[in-house]
Amino acid sequence: MRSEHEDGFEPQHASSPTDHLLTELQLYGWRPFQHEPDPRPLPEGGAVAGAVADIFDAMIATLGDTRLEPDLDELLWSTVNLFHRAVQRIERTLDDNEQAQRRLQREQDGTEIKAVELERLTAEGQTMLERRDTFELMRDQAAEHYERHTGSSWRPRSGSMVNHRNLTSALVDSRDFIAARRRADAEVLIPAGPRIAVSGANTFNDHNLIWSVLDKVQAKYPQMVLLHGGARTGTDLIADKWAANRKVPVVPFPPDFAKYPAKQAPFKRNDAVLEVLPIGVIVFPGGGIQGNLADKARKLGINVFDFRDRGGA
Repeated sequence: MRSEHEDGFEPQHASSPTDHLLTELQLYGWRPFQHEPDPRPLPEGGAVAGAVADIFDAMIATLGDTRLEPDLDELLWSTVNLFHRAVQRIERTLDDNEQAQRRLQREQDGTEIKAVELERLTAEGQTMLERRDTFELMRDQAAEHYERHTGSSWRPRSGSMVNHRNLTSALVDSRDFIAARRRADAEVLIPAGPRIAVSGANTFNDHNLIWSVLDKVQAKYPQMVLLHGGARTGTDLIADKWAANRKVPVVPFPPDFAKYPAKQAPFKRNDAVLEVLPIGVIVFPGGGIQGNLADKARKLGINVFDFRDRGGA
């Protein structure tokens, strides 16, 4: 038996943490942690177009002139839809990122922690925009191959097909300007003070509950400004009467039925209310409109006082 003292013998060593890390990098490459911006480059446009072309060529060459050829058109449609769904998935994540950024913008207190967190979310959002644009390119390339093979234009069966790469800088600047002007106009129209939004059904008439709740809010925020939906019945009317009696400034946000379809206008109105950043939202019994407002407010980090479990008078 050889001794560990004999020449040429090297005892087995356990791998060090550094060795383990290098081995992992060699096997799998570098990966960012969750919620960490990814510094790796995006694929080149030419490489993306070539990969999509290869996918279609392989499917057509393999399934053409076989018993599966009748299914080929549907499979090619689904291939385009695969990239389209990726775009939609990233758009939903972008919405969450935007809400988180807005919440942190309100929470900025001058500390480094809050500032760094906002910078991280901003970098994540930029990465998502670039990923979305890349998947849009892949979808558009796939749609061209689909049309070339089938003779029909590819269209999603639900939703819209938007290409953000076609937005010119002038159009983007114009949209930013319009959005900024609307925000500025809203700020001018709304009096100074803590903003409290109220929402409830047009048929909810429990004036005792509404007045009691609003009295408690005013006791905490004497300089409050009341925001409501502008209806002339139910919750909005009672809240408006309360504000007139208590000398509280009121800003109504009626749905814009001239601009939006009847089913969309109340939900767009909810967005307009939240854009002026109320510090609290009071929700009385109602339906999907009130639930939509409450859910969106919570996502923005706004306090929601929910009285929907109360019955009407």
